[in-house]
Amino acid sequence: MTAPDAAPSTYPHEPEQPVAGPGYQPRTLVLLGAGHAHVQVLAALAAHPLVSVNIVLVAPYPRQMYSGMVPGFVAGHYTLDDCTIPLEPLVRRAGVRWLQRSVKALDARTQTVQLDDGSTLHYDWLSVNTGPTQNRELLDRAMPGVREHGLFLRPIEAFAALWPKVSALGDTRPLRMAVIGGGAGGIELAFAVRHRLPNASVTLVSGSTPPGANYPAKVQERLLAALKKHRITVLQDTAIGITAGEVRLACGAGLACDVPLIATGAQPPLWLAASGLALDAQGFLAVDACQRSTSHAQVFAAGDVCTRMDRSLARSGVYAVRAGPALAHNLAAATAGQPLKPHRPPQTTLNLLSCGERYAIATWGHFSAQGRWVWWLKNWIDRRFLARYKTGA
Repeated sequence: MTAPDAAPSTYPHEPEQPVAGPGYQPRTLVLLGAGHAHVQVLAALAAHPLVSVNIVLVAPYPRQMYSGMVPGFVAGHYTLDDCTIPLEPLVRRAGVRWLQRSVKALDARTQTVQLDDGSTLHYDWLSVNTGPTQNRELLDRAMPGVREHGLFLRPIEAFAALWPKVSALGDTRPLRMAVIGGGAGGIELAFAVRHRLPNASVTLVSGSTPPGANYPAKVQERLLAALKKHRITVLQDTAIGITAGEVRLACGAGLACDVPLIATGAQPPLWLAASGLALDAQGFLAVDACQRSTSHAQVFAAGDVCTRMDRSLARSGVYAVRAGPALAHNLAAATAGQPLKPHRPPQTTLNLLSCGERYAIATWGHFSAQGRWVWWLKNWIDRRFLARYKTGA
């Protein structure tokens, strides 16, 4: 996770209210998704309403789960309520219309969004912050059987509903658990599983690179030592298929497994491909320094749906404290016809990786540290972030 900077407090001056003549129709801003950045946008709208703009939020779930605390939920440190931000109070304070639906299609040419109930929503401005997805069809082609046998980390709502059943089963007998994915999410998940199910066998399948390969060498050493200490087996190999009771590896071996947890990286949502918006080579939405689509000036985006540069901080919900205020400013500026401001991600960020128990590893550039005090720092930052939006502060 990344630690926040102070959120900007300045927003564009509100334009004078236009006179509503015959046939006047307010323009519409659609917020697609209730990701962490849009949570910040809703809070900003409550404090600084936009004039003569209809605002519609499209989000399927009644709450936003804070991704930074999900490993703590898996480990048993937090309840589900501890990790979630209810949307209804935020929506009410912001004065926006909320459609509890999912997106089926987006057409940038006609400026319309098709929802899962078949209805169509027109927008004058669009902001996309739908959060990370795991493309089951794509993953099943690379790893046949994963769709049928894998427990996916995304969407988090579905995972959160299923994990208590897995942990309850693990209380009755030792389970063979495999976490597939060697990034920060997979590493934290493996530690959390080990803490919650001490009698299980836990294996981390990290792919072709060692766990935490994008971290400095010293941090990788700390991670490997912690994984060994917690009796987590690391296999630097690629999962190429899953059957009932087994994960097949590229080396030709089979890993006995009762529950394969799929913690691979995020993929772009399926509806982006045919949207007509400019995409990067991986299929994510291409944005400029102002979080605006490089092909359609009325479209903005933040988080895991964007180009990799913008997603570099998106794993943590505290990312919203950096990107959210910038996005809120630029949406207000765009609707008022005022200049936008570039969003500049910091060059160095504080990353905190939880290790299952109340223990964590911190990294700041090439500096790293570990200990219980790091976990308590992470806990304080996470709870403070949620409290801000649960209380409306």
